[in-house]
Amino acid sequence: MKLKNLLEPFGVKKYCTDGWGVDEWHLPPEKHEICKRKTQIIEHKHLNLRTRLKRLARKTIYLSKTEEMHDLVIGLFINRYEFGLNV
Repeated sequence: MKLKNLLEPFGVKKYCTDGWGVDEWHLPPEKHEICKRKTQIIEHKHLNLRTRLKRLARKTIYLSKTEEMHDLVIGLFINRYEFGLNV
């Protein structure tokens, strides 16, 4: 329920879950879709992002030891990778 409340401001129209029983209790049937395919696509995207961030951290660790510099580099990477923004 906490996650559902956090997602409300983003205007989520459909919830795709793996069919676990609790989801059916808390989500209205018109907004709930049971499917693995969409969940797998999202999980694959997150896996790619985590892998690239780890690789980026390994490559940039010798450039700076400050936490601020790592945060800036990772923020720039996410803007480029996720949103296609050249910052």
